[in-house]
Amino acid sequence: MEKNTSHASNFIKDIMIEDLKTGKHKEVITRFPPEPNGYLHIGHAKSIVINFGLADEFNGKTNLRFDDTNPLKEDVEFVNSIKEDVEWLGFEWDELRFASNYFDEMYNYAVSLIKKGLAYVDDLTADEIREYRGTLTEPGKESPYRDRTVEENLDLFDRMKKGDFENGQKVLRAKIDMSSPNINLRDPVIYRISHATHHNTGDKWCIYPMYAFAHPLEDAIEGVTHSICTLEFEDQRPLYNWVIENCETEAKPQQYEFARLNLTNTVLSKRKLKQLVDEKFVDGWDDPRMPTISGLRRRGFTPEAIREFCKELGIHKGSGVVDVQMLDHFTREDLKLKAPRTMAVLKPLKVVITNYPEGQVEMLDAEINPEVPEMGTRQIPFSREIYIEQDDFMEDPPKKYFRLFPGNEVRLKHAYFIKCEEVIKDDEGNVVELRCTYDPETKSGTGFTGRKVKGTLHWVEATQALPAEFRLYNPLVLDKENDQESESFLDQVNPNSLEIINGFVEPNMKDAKAQDKFQFFRHGYFNVDPKHTTAEQLVFNLVVSLKSSFKL
Repeated sequence: MEKNTSHASNFIKDIMIEDLKTGKHKEVITRFPPEPNGYLHIGHAKSIVINFGLADEFNGKTNLRFDDTNPLKEDVEFVNSIKEDVEWLGFEWDELRFASNYFDEMYNYAVSLIKKGLAYVDDLTADEIREYRGTLTEPGKESPYRDRTVEENLDLFDRMKKGDFENGQKVLRAKIDMSSPNINLRDPVIYRISHATHHNTGDKWCIYPMYAFAHPLEDAIEGVTHSICTLEFEDQRPLYNWVIENCETEAKPQQYEFARLNLTNTVLSKRKLKQLVDEKFVDGWDDPRMPTISGLRRRGFTPEAIREFCKELGIHKGSGVVDVQMLDHFTREDLKLKAPRTMAVLKPLKVVITNYPEGQVEMLDAEINPEVPEMGTRQIPFSREIYIEQDDFMEDPPKKYFRLFPGNEVRLKHAYFIKCEEVIKDDEGNVVELRCTYDPETKSGTGFTGRKVKGTLHWVEATQALPAEFRLYNPLVLDKENDQESESFLDQVNPNSLEIINGFVEPNMKDAKAQDKFQFFRHGYFNVDPKHTTAEQLVFNLVVSLKSSFKL
């Protein structure tokens, strides 16, 4: 399937058009720059679609670049998962880059700043630096080490590189303006000591550049023309520009910000998602309740639906909260033309059709997807014993209840009319079986018009039905009104986010494979779970329900 990557008109697209028209840039070069300290989530998907999509639209290039400047939090596992997620979403990067590949150049740029008198080695502790920095309304004060000579700073920075100092003992700071109204320009730290093994460079370095210093240099080294990021980096743009200007890089990338994605009942903080994983609230980063791309994939969301969702969000600066049902809508729209229809009974109630011949099994025709006739038909068995949903029977129903109750007649989907004649209960009064009769003249597809019924039930034949586990999902985290900062984030975790029940599916599901998707009649769209499904046990994840009140 060819993906449509075109974006509606937006301010970044307009800038690119103008830059190409005026000759400011010969081509568009973007980058997707994740930090490999966790798995990507749906917010990153928006950034992926923007960066790759816009570059594709202008026949430009996009690099996948790992901003791996903090070895204490990074891991090859995250690198591999990010590459897999980008590819699964349907995008190809032009070059695979790592910030760590540029550590030598970054070090040289830092030395050049020292030589210009624009950087100095500071002995203040992290707490002291925060204290000296001031507040949003009060200026900071200068470090007592700010006026070290160029020679002294060069010597100390060289010794930092050689490993002469412990973690936190010294840092390198840019010398900008401690009274700046922008707190990011108050002599930010640009290098820190970290005696840690790096996933890419091993033990070559014990000093590492800070993200705010490294990021603009990475863009410049790669010749990025449009550095697109989320709005929380807007206040850091002056520092981005300061680094580019004072390091005198050949390329002069520019930063543009767009609104980040906020979803109802969804946490998109990587720190909080990691906490959910570490404290075992979920079954790993790919838990189907997680908003990670791997979690969405495992649950059954499709890359096409996620791309369309991200494009519908648009590119703008206005912030707001998007209803998570919007993602469900695009998934539903995508799956309705792809997913085979079949029947599953999640909470089975046995039905014995007393006038159907014992030992007889007939095969009935059923369409695979009525919206896509070319998908053909399947055959399903029917016999004297079937299962229906417990919720499809009431012994004493209210008015306008059209499903099964004593004396009432309903249609079995693809089969016959049946009528409830007798209710069997256990010693505690629970309904455990229904005795019904069927009318052989009412077989589906024969054109029977003798009478009509208002209720149609799904079912599975009892002797050949396959046992299956169904996992039904509710939001993992619930939004709270008047949320207090002092409250723990974990207080919002929904204890009822997962319901596991056992039922049956049609026997044709025996060949279902991991990640196969189906529409179960009246239940919703389900995906075969790749992690828990075995040869002996089918496990299905509910992707989305069949209907929603959400409107675009």
